[in-house]
Amino acid sequence: MSTEQENPLGPPPWLNAPPVARYPYEDTHDLRSGPDLNPALLGLLPFIGLWRGRGQGGYPQENDYNFAQEVRISHDGRAFLRYESRAWLLDDESEPIGPSLTESGFWRPVLIDGRPGDEMEATMIRPDGVAELYMGKAATTRLEMGTDAVAYTPSGLHVTGGHRLFGVVEGALLYAHEISIDNSGLQPHMSARLLRIGG
Repeated sequence: MSTEQENPLGPPPWLNAPPVARYPYEDTHDLRSGPDLNPALLGLLPFIGLWRGRGQGGYPQENDYNFAQEVRISHDGRAFLRYESRAWLLDDESEPIGPSLTESGFWRPVLIDGRPGDEMEATMIRPDGVAELYMGKAATTRLEMGTDAVAYTPSGLHVTGGHRLFGVVEGALLYAHEISIDNSGLQPHMSARLLRIGG
């Protein structure tokens, strides 16, 4: 059987194309460098940066635990923010004892006639099989959002709802995160105070 019979369109155009250079567009958590901030993001501007600090976690674990966390909130000039978080467990002497929750997602303002209001949408995904869709409102240095939909894989944590409150207070990023699992109702999950270390 000939190649033409197997693929009557011929070889794909990328088959013998030259190598591709690195991704040509940058994102930044530092407003002094990189692309210009999209005007639609002005309401979320206080949250952009690289943040690091410590917090306490609880439900669904049996016992509360201490953790450290680094959060990067960046943009690439388009009308959304990228959210990246990684946390690690701490012992009683504040020494790291293992990785903890990591998640990533996107925040974007809701545009009405091309202009942003105070409403925003967010998507968040975690490696334990949970994906969350949030709706919320941003007002100066406060952002509050609740889940509009949650999905989890068959082996994933059965998260059925969530609520997140963020605030920039005296230069620090504070947040409280609640979740519900199955029919538990919202329970305190994680909270932290993070200091700006970049941006």
